[in-house]
Amino acid sequence: MNGENFAVNILNNALKNSVSKLCDNIETEFNFNFNFERPKHEGQGDRATNAAMKLTKILKSSPKNIAENLINNLNSDESIKNFINKIEIAGPGFVNLFLSGNFYAEVVRDILKQSSNYGAVNLGNNKKVQVEFVSANPTGPLHVGHGRGAAVGDSVARILEFTGWNVQREYYINDAGLQMENLGKSTQARYFELLGKKNFELPENGYKGEYLYKIAQDIININGDKFINIDPAESLEYFKNYAGGVILEGIKKDLEEFRVKFDNYFNESIVHKNGLVKNLLEELKNKNYAYEQDGALWFRSQDFGDDKDRVLIRANGVTTYFASDVGYFYDKFKVRNFDWVIDVWGADHHGYITRVKAAISAIGKNPDDLDILLIQLVNLIRDGKSVNMSTRSGEFIELRSVLDEVGTDATRYFFLMRRSDSQLDFDLDLAREQSSNNPVYYIQYAHARISGIMREFERRNKNNIDLNIIPAEIFYNKDARNLADALSFFPDEIKNASSELAPQVITSYVLNLAGIFHGFYNTNRILDEPDEKISVGRLNLIRAAQNVIKICLNLLGVNAPDRM
Repeated sequence: MNGENFAVNILNNALKNSVSKLCDNIETEFNFNFNFERPKHEGQGDRATNAAMKLTKILKSSPKNIAENLINNLNSDESIKNFINKIEIAGPGFVNLFLSGNFYAEVVRDILKQSSNYGAVNLGNNKKVQVEFVSANPTGPLHVGHGRGAAVGDSVARILEFTGWNVQREYYINDAGLQMENLGKSTQARYFELLGKKNFELPENGYKGEYLYKIAQDIININGDKFINIDPAESLEYFKNYAGGVILEGIKKDLEEFRVKFDNYFNESIVHKNGLVKNLLEELKNKNYAYEQDGALWFRSQDFGDDKDRVLIRANGVTTYFASDVGYFYDKFKVRNFDWVIDVWGADHHGYITRVKAAISAIGKNPDDLDILLIQLVNLIRDGKSVNMSTRSGEFIELRSVLDEVGTDATRYFFLMRRSDSQLDFDLDLAREQSSNNPVYYIQYAHARISGIMREFERRNKNNIDLNIIPAEIFYNKDARNLADALSFFPDEIKNASSELAPQVITSYVLNLAGIFHGFYNTNRILDEPDEKISVGRLNLIRAAQNVIKICLNLLGVNAPDRM
């Protein structure tokens, strides 16, 4: 199977064949999988299955009796004979397998053969999925909360692409709301202030950031004082568009340095210009899902599980944000025909999920085709203390400042270490530290160390040696077995990360893998091993580990350096 491990599949297929022999005359659809898994405790073998317990009711027999039959069938299966040293029954009926060195050699051989495709299991079958993330209003620079959302959204997109989905990354630009009006007025106020017009004050809900002074000064440099004698209402559109454009370009620049690129930028104004909201409202009316009351148009969202109906058009004729948002989803599902939509939102939008899913149901789409990933707050820590996340003017700490302090690699990895819906403590001192305490450094050092070993191997003029050599006896060593075993489970970790939209599965896995590699390196000679076959076999094992580390780091958007 593409992306999966040949040896692991042989084991699991052998188990399925063994089960089918016992259940050949039973017309039953099983609601569980028959696979071998890693036992929880040492001494219980290398793989185990509880298939016998699952089959007890179906076969009306004891688990131990079923386990004995399973073992007999497995022992007679020629496909796995070279992979197994011993099979035994444990406890109430667990079947435990003790794997041979040939199994682990085949794991390594398969990884080296598949190279960058190892783990790329096809779960999506090229179905269209859109991941919409960041989508910060262009009213100010990105803050660390946006940064965490950017890391999560981009990594989820990378994982989905790796597992066979046709992914589009999208940024939704709010260019039609009251916030943009306030941005224009705020920029205008700073412009007049810099030109000495003291009686022009910042609007009540205006933006106070220092960045607006720079934008206002740029406008002065371009236009001089030409707007002094013009009615502010007439020049407002210019200030709004100029400031929004400058800020959006700054956002794009920060995201590019953060290794985040979007396939599409979608303007909110398009929702109205292209008649998407109009088409949505017509469909809701035709289905009797919209009604008029007190001069406003309402959506019957209670019919779809919401706690109350929602206003679509206010009594003054102004379209609500909710209507615009649903128009946007109408476009995603019914115009662009995405099979699956994933949105990354701040945790403060949690209450918005039910009403949006209600609207999606109303337009005839499955609400389960929309997944919302919530991003919780980031708590920056320096010198063991929390960093004040906002200034007196209300500005949050910018993503840019964190990137400047600790770099893109550490920032991305730390943002992805925990579930996105759990609060994250980001230790800035640890992220800068070049030691094994820093998980990013520890993982990257494993990759760089293997590259260094390969360079030394070539320097010693051993590049003419057959690198297909993987002797089974190298896996008599416990650390070698542990390393190969961890590599064999990588496709399963990818499946979990993809199906659960959980980059933290990868951060945890690759950190553990790096630790297992370092442990192996400390107890096994590679270049100085006198037995050439053993030396090359161990070299191939760490090449396989490096390959998987590099895949993981790429899925996280983190560099895999060859030197450190």
